[in-house]
Amino acid sequence: MPAETMQTQDRQADRVAKIGAWLFRHRTWLPLPIVAVLVIVPSPGASLIAVLAGAATVAIGETVRLWAVRHIGVISRTRSDRLGPLVRSGPFGLVRNPLYVGNLLLWIGFAISAGMLWFVPIILVVVGAEYHAIVRWEEGHLEERLGESYRTYKAEVGRWLPRKFQVTSLKSQVTFSWGETLFSERGTLIAIVLAYLLLRAKFRI
Repeated sequence: MPAETMQTQDRQADRVAKIGAWLFRHRTWLPLPIVAVLVIVPSPGASLIAVLAGAATVAIGETVRLWAVRHIGVISRTRSDRLGPLVRSGPFGLVRNPLYVGNLLLWIGFAISAGMLWFVPIILVVVGAEYHAIVRWEEGHLEERLGESYRTYKAEVGRWLPRKFQVTSLKSQVTFSWGETLFSERGTLIAIVLAYLLLRAKFRI
């Protein structure tokens, strides 16, 4: 590959990483526009099948999140660049970003339950772009801090999709109890309940 092309790609990667750093610091309020669309934009409602399918998707997404939080702990809630040890067990042995995968499933599930299937591809594009930028920043940060151990992890485990199924990773001993996991994840669990209450109110008005 020509040196000029490589330099251009490096500059583009740096720009994406800078955007990702900003998105990471502000990711608490970034979903608000999506919430506004789901709650405010008129929709004819959803059939019972759509509501149940959406709820099932949300349940799968939250199950992925709970599984991941049980392995990574409260550091998943930090808004700083604080790092813990490299976690490779549980879902982190299958994909490098299971929490973001879980989040994406949550948003898709809410859209399905709201009867807004047209909004699903928009969520995939918008949230996918956001997470792509954040992950590019996180990967550079982790590689800088953890060095060869993280580069090996990147080579063995896919960013979003499993490259291979590793039973040994799934059986690895976890660090956090279910009590600690649920306490750490309480904010997301409350948000899920509130989301369905808002959707119910939307269709009752």
